[in-house]
Amino acid sequence: MDIAQRIAQFENMVQADPTNDMAHYSLGNAYSQAGRHRDAAESYVRCYRINKDMSKAYQLAGAEFIACNDKPLATEVLKEGYTVASQRGDFMPKKAIGDLLKQLGEPLPEVEGAKVEVAMPEGTFMCKRTGRPGTKLPRPPFKGPIGNWIFENISSETWREWIGQGTKVINELRLDLSRDDHAETYDQHMREYLGIDETLYRELSANR
Repeated sequence: MDIAQRIAQFENMVQADPTNDMAHYSLGNAYSQAGRHRDAAESYVRCYRINKDMSKAYQLAGAEFIACNDKPLATEVLKEGYTVASQRGDFMPKKAIGDLLKQLGEPLPEVEGAKVEVAMPEGTFMCKRTGRPGTKLPRPPFKGPIGNWIFENISSETWREWIGQGTKVINELRLDLSRDDHAETYDQHMREYLGIDETLYRELSANR
């Protein structure tokens, strides 16, 4: 599926259900890949306006506003996102947002109630998507290098969240997972949700 088809698909999703935060998130990713930075930023903003806890969306929105040379909006979004990530303990997005603010020459906000990153006991499983401790999956969710990557990097809590979101994807796009093209659409949504970008996907695919 080329990028124009993906954009059309996600635009249909957000039109069918404007409250689907992950549909806006996926549309933002597609716009970004197409170089439509303003549209991408606005889609990410819609995502976190629906789901204020989606700290990654603040990070990506800020990056897209930077790509548009819109420093005021980038600063506003990133400072809001830094506060959300700090209060939730989403340490990986917090660090990435902090790096973007430093890139803009902006000070990091003082956040009341910010969670402090502490050394976890040895053996604690950290989810790569959230940067928070979680429960390790009992086994890879499916065979192959991508399934193994999920097993090694994604907590069972995040995986359960994806299963709920994946059900929305199936229903809203009317996917028949027995069809290869429909299964690939589902897998693409899964990869975006779990943070498997195109570079990582190519690396994992090369190990098949």
